[in-house]
Amino acid sequence: MTKVLFLPEVVGQFLELAGVLYQKGYLGFKEVAIDYSEQLFRDIQTNLPLKVKKDAPSYFKRYGNGLFYSSFAKNKHTTWYVFYSIHEQDGQTIFLVRYLGNNHIIAHHLVEELD
Repeated sequence: MTKVLFLPEVVGQFLELAGVLYQKGYLGFKEVAIDYSEQLFRDIQTNLPLKVKKDAPSYFKRYGNGLFYSSFAKNKHTTWYVFYSIHEQDGQTIFLVRYLGNNHIIAHHLVEELD
């Protein structure tokens, strides 16, 4: 059995995301921005265990040791990167989401590691 959990800070990011998307004009209607944020949350919660995982670059150790990351492309301009740790507890695999960022903010940290 598998479970996906989110740190409180990450839940806060989802709550703030809809406001940012609407206020900065990325999405024209507040309802659409809320729906985008909710869909992203559900997509991660449902599909994270199915995604290809990669070792997180050293920059992201600030969010925890032994992290992995997976990507979620939402459209042709934006990909979200989910950073998480994996734990086993009572026969259950737990994916603990520790940080969320998109290509507009963190892509350079992913590319630097490849150089």
